[in-house]
Amino acid sequence: MEKENILHIFPNFMHAKWMKVAENSKKLQEIRLRVNQPIWILLDNSEWFLSETGQLTKDIKQAVCSKEKELEALLSHICQYSIYAFTDEIRQGYMTIQGGHRIGLAGQVILENQKEVRNIKYIRYMNIRVAHEIKGVSDSVLPFLYRDGNVLNTLIISPPGCGKTTMLRDLVRNFSDGTEYGEGKNVGVVDERSEIAGSFLGVPQNDIGVRTDIMDACPKQEGMMMLIRSMSPDILAVDELGNAGDIEALHQATHCGCKMLATIHGFSLEDVYQKRYMKEVIDEQLFDRYMILGKKNNRCVVNGIYDEERKICSNWQELSC
Repeated sequence: MEKENILHIFPNFMHAKWMKVAENSKKLQEIRLRVNQPIWILLDNSEWFLSETGQLTKDIKQAVCSKEKELEALLSHICQYSIYAFTDEIRQGYMTIQGGHRIGLAGQVILENQKEVRNIKYIRYMNIRVAHEIKGVSDSVLPFLYRDGNVLNTLIISPPGCGKTTMLRDLVRNFSDGTEYGEGKNVGVVDERSEIAGSFLGVPQNDIGVRTDIMDACPKQEGMMMLIRSMSPDILAVDELGNAGDIEALHQATHCGCKMLATIHGFSLEDVYQKRYMKEVIDEQLFDRYMILGKKNNRCVVNGIYDEERKICSNWQELSC
């Protein structure tokens, strides 16, 4: 089924070319297509190229290049042969398709009022980021994220590529469905980049729990307030806190009684503390738990979970994620 999921990305006449790549779907992370440049594939954190015969090769000299007409055919296919209908997604620079896969797009930008992106034409660069839902990845950290049956405000800190969105998604599922540590809660997810639920035409492609509501493709600041007003969540989940506006919305949400589950880019708690807009958040102990992700031997791991006073939680040991 996973092989068919990958092949579904491409038009039927391309299936033979991508069959070998699809057979490696469990290890497949990215496919980068650039006009007149070799097709680049990331498999299990290792760089490969695609040959003319559809074989995987390490030799760039054997690599086939992406052709302009193939890129146009692929874009038309993923837009269900109605590119106009997907204008809103295209101008954001990415699309989420069936299966939860995210396709980054780049080309010539058309501006409106000389500052706002109205559309992107001549799309000649694509980055297919393959979605891998890993259920159970958060199970081992659950004992540290509850207190007396209640979910604790949790911030996941992670460098790029260390599984923060995967961890966030699975925590949303667990908190929504309920665990042995606490009953299920209503969870509101602001999925600004459609990476958590991976919604396609409004339908989540990932399992994000039975009590979860999604505000898809919505900026975090607006989305948090909209969910509070409309869906009365017990928990709010957002990915990639990035500026002072996000933090202000975070404060408003906690004042409304919502528990927070969020992620932020960083290498350590100390690193995040140096961010101007985060220092106050940490000093005020807005979060009860800080989960630090990293990599060891090319595997994503949880390096530590700290409490609101920035002390390592008792009985902690490094866990794979």
